[in-house]
Amino acid sequence: MRQCEKTRKTNETQVFVKLNIDGNGEYKINTGIKFFDHMLEQFAHHSGFDLNIDVTSYDKDNHHVVEDVAITLGSALKDALGDKKGITRYGEKILPMDEALILSVVDISGRIFSKTDVTVVDEKTSDFETVILPHFFSSFAQASLMTIHIKMLDGSDTHHIIEGVFKSFARALKIAVSIDEKNLEKIPSTKGIL
Repeated sequence: MRQCEKTRKTNETQVFVKLNIDGNGEYKINTGIKFFDHMLEQFAHHSGFDLNIDVTSYDKDNHHVVEDVAITLGSALKDALGDKKGITRYGEKILPMDEALILSVVDISGRIFSKTDVTVVDEKTSDFETVILPHFFSSFAQASLMTIHIKMLDGSDTHHIIEGVFKSFARALKIAVSIDEKNLEKIPSTKGIL
């Protein structure tokens, strides 16, 4: 089983993550940010990962909560994948969410890059500050050693756009971590490492 438990404690937050890549999409999420909880629930459901996240915020700053969840979750994913033998490595998904259309492409490459090309006009949706969205994926990429490209192809409703982003990303990641049965003992790189 590809799974990991991680705790990250700073002067700002304490984040606990329990991740099972080969799960059934079951989740228990408590970040203290209602909309962010909803997005992480979508992430778990659409990736098929079992995910337990519990956050204590010491400074009550949502930016730090989102950042530290991304770091802890990304680090847990990296550790759960181990040496990455047998993984598909690349994943992509174009996903509609009503009027919104989102493209996500990931490469579990060992190289860090993140670009979130998404335009939202609202500063907040529910209790989530939209300016934090690119930072979540940047922090996730750094902690997981991944390349992440997310592009909004269409959309106008802030909630739909952001939900489409999380669902599309989850579906792309599900493909990337899936096992290539013909290459179980191979690392998918001519370098021999990822």
